[in-house]
Amino acid sequence: MEAGEILLRRGLINRQQLEESRRRSSEGSTIVDAAVELGYVSEENALRALADEVGLEYVDLGTIDVDLSLLKDFPHKLIHRQSLFPVRRANGELVVATSDPFDLYPIDELSAATGLAVTPVLAGRTEIAKLIKRYLGVGSETVDGLIEAKSDEDTVELLTDIEPDGSELSEMAQEASVVRLVNEILLEAIELRASDVHIESQASGIVIRYRIDGMLQPQQVPPEINRFALAIVSRLKIMARLNIAEKRLPQDGRMKLKVGGREIDVRVSIIPMIHGEGLVLRLLDKTAMVFDLKGLGMDPAVYNVYRELIDIPHGIILVTGPTGSGKTTTLYSSLIEINAPDVKIITTEDPVEYQLEGINQIQVHPKIGLTFGHSLRSILRHDPDVILVGEIRDLETAENAIQASLTGHLVFSTLHTNDASGAYTRMVDMGVEPFLVASTVEAVMAQRLVRRLCKHCKVVSNVTREDLPRDFPWEQLEGRPIYEAVGCRQCRKTGYSGRLGIFELLVTTEEVRQLAHDRASTWKIKEAAVRGGMKTLRDDGWLKVMNGSTSIDEVVRATKGDVQVALNKPSVYHGEDVTEEDREGGDARVAPKAHVSL
Repeated sequence: MEAGEILLRRGLINRQQLEESRRRSSEGSTIVDAAVELGYVSEENALRALADEVGLEYVDLGTIDVDLSLLKDFPHKLIHRQSLFPVRRANGELVVATSDPFDLYPIDELSAATGLAVTPVLAGRTEIAKLIKRYLGVGSETVDGLIEAKSDEDTVELLTDIEPDGSELSEMAQEASVVRLVNEILLEAIELRASDVHIESQASGIVIRYRIDGMLQPQQVPPEINRFALAIVSRLKIMARLNIAEKRLPQDGRMKLKVGGREIDVRVSIIPMIHGEGLVLRLLDKTAMVFDLKGLGMDPAVYNVYRELIDIPHGIILVTGPTGSGKTTTLYSSLIEINAPDVKIITTEDPVEYQLEGINQIQVHPKIGLTFGHSLRSILRHDPDVILVGEIRDLETAENAIQASLTGHLVFSTLHTNDASGAYTRMVDMGVEPFLVASTVEAVMAQRLVRRLCKHCKVVSNVTREDLPRDFPWEQLEGRPIYEAVGCRQCRKTGYSGRLGIFELLVTTEEVRQLAHDRASTWKIKEAAVRGGMKTLRDDGWLKVMNGSTSIDEVVRATKGDVQVALNKPSVYHGEDVTEEDREGGDARVAPKAHVSL
């Protein structure tokens, strides 16, 4: 009986859905695949029905242990071309996962190749594909094809330098295979929501790592891919319009991809290293990026204050944090929040990461003299209301930003400081007069990104108060559970999926303004801000822990290098006595009273 008729008879789809699934099915795609793709039935329910009908076992590959030793002698072409995967060997029989119970030819072929009796079990096609990528590596099918297509005499490492043999067909096939291999690497990264792809040449061979949710994750690759390292690098250079002959100097380029209707900007950086060239690809998915100020993860109290601040007519608002902490997202979200037909917004950035509708954006070019400072002077002649300066890097840019704020403009910018209070002293260190910093900076937002706990597998932690960091507000927990990461199929065993921000908003009160004017230390400014009600990064992180969004480990990881008032000055939180010597001797770089386990 046809698979579609089985689904119809069991009430999983109706006649109209069956006919539509038949129309959508094609070579290499079954009626079941089409019905699942159209959303008529889940893959698991469909396969369970087929397994019951034909008398096969259905297995969930994500929950069983697979005997990986079987891969050594298993024909890889059957894995890639027929989506078969060995599960276990028992009583002289080889148990193999397949997603199509009616295609018996691959089973017979496998039995002939191995000399064993083969017992098929049904499993999801997507689950089989995940196992193939996890244990054989991304691009393994293409690599197998490349190796089969090459004779032993040809040097694959010199693929891009090989003289054509006169056969246009063979030359095109070689080029197409390398293109497909590179595309598989990029597509896999995009599917996994990676922000960066690292392709590194090491003594042991090529290493591919994806940065997902801020953490680098090594990817399994077949060992044979090392033979195509030069071809991969050359292909990416061609895509980024770089010089493929230059292997001694760093190069930077960019390319645009279109994947499933989505536009992906890719910035390419290449650096020569001792074992070959290292590449980093920064992936910017324009369609997946949503700039929503409310959706960044700000505490409602912080959001309300910040929302009022970005409506002021003049002054400077700074966002600080390390690279990759989401500063650009916060700034773009702020601009979109206040963007209106009667507000002219101009930005000067390096680089312009996302193009925003209704906002005028300038790409700086330092090589031709178009720096932040130079472009900022020109922007003022274009009658803007709001200005975004990508980063205040030097005295010239800082002075121009201050001049713009003093002449009635609202200026947004970023600084690289560890916390909000450090922004005041950083600008003074650049050479800006303290009274100018005090009179123009209206607020500083410091931020970090922490990973969200996977909603499918997070569990309640049995942690006790003694196990928690000293500054954790146990009294505010009020019986609410604390969750910890576990790991499942949906989150690729990491325990986390996606990220959210933790924020520290320092509003320039009169006390803070006076301290900045008097060249006070970062510590004293932060202490005054906390007395005025500011929540530190750590405090905001604990709020995210208490509402179940993230874990204690994530907050500790993201804030480990930050100055913690609770550690240096327990009196701020716990009412302990602090001597005048302590107050005068407070140093933002050390934590003499810290006994908390980080």
